[in-house]
Amino acid sequence: MQVRKFAISDATLERSPGQDGDIFVGNVIDQRHGAPITIGYGRYAPSQILDETIAVDDVMIVLEGKLSVSSNAGTVTAGPGETVHMPKGTQVTIRSHEQGAVTAYVTYPHWQEAHG
Repeated sequence: MQVRKFAISDATLERSPGQDGDIFVGNVIDQRHGAPITIGYGRYAPSQILDETIAVDDVMIVLEGKLSVSSNAGTVTAGPGETVHMPKGTQVTIRSHEQGAVTAYVTYPHWQEAHG
């Protein structure tokens, strides 16, 4: 595998699996590329809510806007340049704020395989 760089324009954003809100994700690296991790981008419209049990270890970096992630341990709010780690098995509620959000994410192992 070669060294590569990516921008959000390289991702084909599709509705996040298992939900019908205005939350879209797009992988730029995953199992199809022989990588051990998934790397991609997400876009959250304003005031969206996603309830999910995290199927893989998930790291989300907020690039634009603001998100709050709630679990039984409390709530963290992240803005541009901040990172949220969601361990495998954690039940979370992810909320975008009034301006929506753009994120980058890294998961281990591949989230598509865990949801398949």
